[in-house]
Amino acid sequence: MRIGLDVGGTKTDALAIDESGVVTARARLATGWGSDAVVQTVLDAVAALTGEGGIDRASVRSVGIGMPGQVEPGTARVVHAVNLGVAELDLAAVVGPALGVPVRVENDVKAAALGAYVLHGGVGTTGYLNLGTGIAAGIVRGGELWRGARGTAGEVGHISVDPHGPLCRCGQFGCIEAFAGGGAIAERWARPGALPVRDVFDAADAGDPAAIALRSGLARGVAAAVRVLVLTADVDAVVLGGGVTALGDRLMADVSAELAASAAASPFMRSLHLEERVELLPAGSPAAALGAALIGDVRDTELDGAAALTSS
Repeated sequence: MRIGLDVGGTKTDALAIDESGVVTARARLATGWGSDAVVQTVLDAVAALTGEGGIDRASVRSVGIGMPGQVEPGTARVVHAVNLGVAELDLAAVVGPALGVPVRVENDVKAAALGAYVLHGGVGTTGYLNLGTGIAAGIVRGGELWRGARGTAGEVGHISVDPHGPLCRCGQFGCIEAFAGGGAIAERWARPGALPVRDVFDAADAGDPAAIALRSGLARGVAAAVRVLVLTADVDAVVLGGGVTALGDRLMADVSAELAASAAASPFMRSLHLEERVELLPAGSPAAALGAALIGDVRDTELDGAAALTSS
């Protein structure tokens, strides 16, 4: 058995897959705040799978963990996981001895990219675009995660597409994230609400000019990220995931319209068939936890040709 954990800012998704890649157990629990609490969350998640989940603890051969922040290549050391209250944490050193199995850690978006690649069929090249508080992507080609020279491959959120656009938290103007990031939209909307992006869509439907502008900007930003991924890596598909994708068809309709508009003026862009290469990650899909389970036990290159995993 291989266990994978997606340690998020509020919730941790955990699952176990068997040798055939079938998901045999899954659990979800609240994520603690701070290094000590995150460590305890990891231990509790594994305990949940090997307790009520019915997994024999002795059958577990590895644990993979996907979490926000920067993960130093070749290590399990996480830094700057600000959404978890973690400045620096070596998870393998802390939880490895307690679990008694190898532990590997990956950035959550990169882990999700591996999971999305396998769920998409495990062939060709897949770009995973995470639309959450921020915007980031992961690219998997032939089963291998592309990290780039310094691990920043996929940071499409900080590509400026309009020098006269809104100020981004990175200090540039008109970044994709400034247009399409959930955090940036909520900040510019500046109205109380549990789900500000959904509120923006609802208000836009009701004719609110500010909401219409924000909604249009979101579609523009996502479409720009899709074009970047296709034009730079020529991915077979761009899979959209993250909290903003809960908008489902409402989001996809806007993005498709934006891609169609850009293609209308360019025979070259039309030849890329961008609208056909974009898809939503299925609701509730455990892509990040699945990817974490895979990186916990195998090399990225060993994912080549993997079949889509199915839940039990």
